[in-house]
Amino acid sequence: MKIAQIAPVFTPGSSAMGRGIERIVVYLADELVARGHDVTLFGRGDLTTSARLVSPYAGSHQPGTDFADSWPHLMILLDHVQQRTSDFDILHFHIDPLHFPVFRADACKTLTTLHGSLETSDLVPFYRHFNDMPLVSVTFAQRQGMPKVRWAGNVGYGLPRDLYRLSRAHQGYLALLGHLSPNNHPRLAIEIARRSGVPLKIAATIDQDNQGFFEETVRPMLDDPIVEFVGEIRETEKADFLGGALAALCSIDQAEPSGLAMIEAMACGTPVIAFRQGATEEIIEPGITGLIVDTIDDAVAAVSAAGDLDRLRVRDRFESRFSIERMTDDYLLLYGLAQERADLGTPVQSAVPIDPAPHRPPSLKLRRGRTNRLYRRALSGQAK
Repeated sequence: MKIAQIAPVFTPGSSAMGRGIERIVVYLADELVARGHDVTLFGRGDLTTSARLVSPYAGSHQPGTDFADSWPHLMILLDHVQQRTSDFDILHFHIDPLHFPVFRADACKTLTTLHGSLETSDLVPFYRHFNDMPLVSVTFAQRQGMPKVRWAGNVGYGLPRDLYRLSRAHQGYLALLGHLSPNNHPRLAIEIARRSGVPLKIAATIDQDNQGFFEETVRPMLDDPIVEFVGEIRETEKADFLGGALAALCSIDQAEPSGLAMIEAMACGTPVIAFRQGATEEIIEPGITGLIVDTIDDAVAAVSAAGDLDRLRVRDRFESRFSIERMTDDYLLLYGLAQERADLGTPVQSAVPIDPAPHRPPSLKLRRGRTNRLYRRALSGQAK
């Protein structure tokens, strides 16, 4: 199958979420190549991939070369893709849906994965107008608030098995990984650390637009000796940072639409503690890969309970649910259906939406048995 993967274009000040999307696209492209597919990746010139890399951006063909504004380069990218539409069986977009007007006539051979939050009300009339473009969500929670659109499927993130290694033992701290902003404040994570008495390490990026917020609001909170601000870490440092943690704190102050940070922690065997919002109930299996909480009191109790979770089992669940192989299998299923529609000239509207990721965790905070015992022991001060 001839497949085009269209990656996002990001500037030096782009968020960690943006760079995470770029990584997911590269992992998918590489796995497709490993399976014998002919893959062309449209993206930045400094991406490392086994796919055929096409980077039409002026000045971005050399590694390390950046540009201040991504929009002109994104327009150039879309023009290059449009000129080569007939070369591909599938056009898989991972960018903001600016391509909809240009590629609407070829909707049957396109998929657009929406990676970020879709809660902005201004997007509703846009998606309502282009409701014939096949879309893919990365979690079901992400779809909340969307109008009736053409969902082709739901495909959760997957990572290469060898990207992170299992850490069988922890070093007794809580880990917070992500980016800091007014909508993603570390205050609750710091409060959990203070009340539990467990040190907190924060590895986070700070976008250029949020430097003022960090200096005025966050930095004064870092004077507490129980908090250590590590700053931004490289991909190669994540395994040590996450693997050394007793637990990873995720979706603490902001609903997480994709769950990537949770999945990365689980790949290291590290349990996740997260508030019940966003995609947490789709990602975490309570009592197995982590604990879902509703209040600060619950979170403090969960810190004690997390130590009793089997880290090898956490890693096993990552491999069975969040591997790159599983993600690629899901996308190939969607590609096959799209190709059938294109070959037969079947309108997109007649496509039957499918759900290749059928795992829907129970709505209850805790499962029966061992997890309930862990919580009761933690709340009574008996947990390890």
